[in-house]
Amino acid sequence: MRRASMLKACYSPRYYAKTHTNSMEKLSAVAEVLHHQQMVEFVDPGIIDVQILKKLHNPQFVDAFVTGESSFATIQGFKPWNEQLRDAILSVQAGQLVAAEIAFKEGVAANIAQGFHHASYESGAAYCTFNGLALVAKQYPEKRIFILDCDQHGGDGTAIFTNRLSNLVNFGIFGIRFGCKAGERSLTRYIHPKNGNFDLYREAVFEAFQYASRWEADLIIYQAGMDCHQHDKYGSKWFTTELLYARDYLVFDMAKKMKIPILFVLAGGYQQLEDLVPLHVNTFKAANEIYYPM
Repeated sequence: MRRASMLKACYSPRYYAKTHTNSMEKLSAVAEVLHHQQMVEFVDPGIIDVQILKKLHNPQFVDAFVTGESSFATIQGFKPWNEQLRDAILSVQAGQLVAAEIAFKEGVAANIAQGFHHASYESGAAYCTFNGLALVAKQYPEKRIFILDCDQHGGDGTAIFTNRLSNLVNFGIFGIRFGCKAGERSLTRYIHPKNGNFDLYREAVFEAFQYASRWEADLIIYQAGMDCHQHDKYGSKWFTTELLYARDYLVFDMAKKMKIPILFVLAGGYQQLEDLVPLHVNTFKAANEIYYPM
């Protein structure tokens, strides 16, 4: 049964790009399930103005990616470069800004996207072309943007951006540091992949929300990574499907209770699509359970 009010999610068929990984393909696969189950209202965000990206990133890198004229265009790891990949990335970045605007107005929104938190000012890295987390902070300098990064890998690129953007805080909870450094506005909480447990993880989430509340965050951007899952090649052995849903439910519940607008994205996940897609769909189920219950 279709809800009277629905969660809005930025997405377009342009988000799809065939690569040697399933990083971009999974966006369309998730969107297809969400459409079939009538779980979201899709919003086509268009394509971002490249000049906006040049305010955030090294303009030479932005030009290289847009034109594909040098190896700098594929430094993030997607090879070979092609126009389909370019348009997908530019559409995903537009989705970040449109979804942020929706979240400010409605309290919650999604961008069916991933591939942000390893990109730094100079260039992309690790399948992250541009940092769509820092992008929101750059575009809304009067807003305090709090990143709750629950990807299994630390967001090293976002951590670096906290040194450039005073309205950005990065709070990472991860099992693989990936070079993510702690700083004044980059907080890191490591939960051991084998010896950790959900009690420790829950405590870190509580700590994140306490910080966001004290800092008077205007928006939380939640990286709902699924590479934490016990069957992911990078995952934590104790992190089951049920516990990942509990994590998502807790995040949305706290955001709503604290009245902090939240924008969420898919973030990482490296299983086969038939195993990975249901995990990402569960995040949307949790959001709907909190914000748009039947």
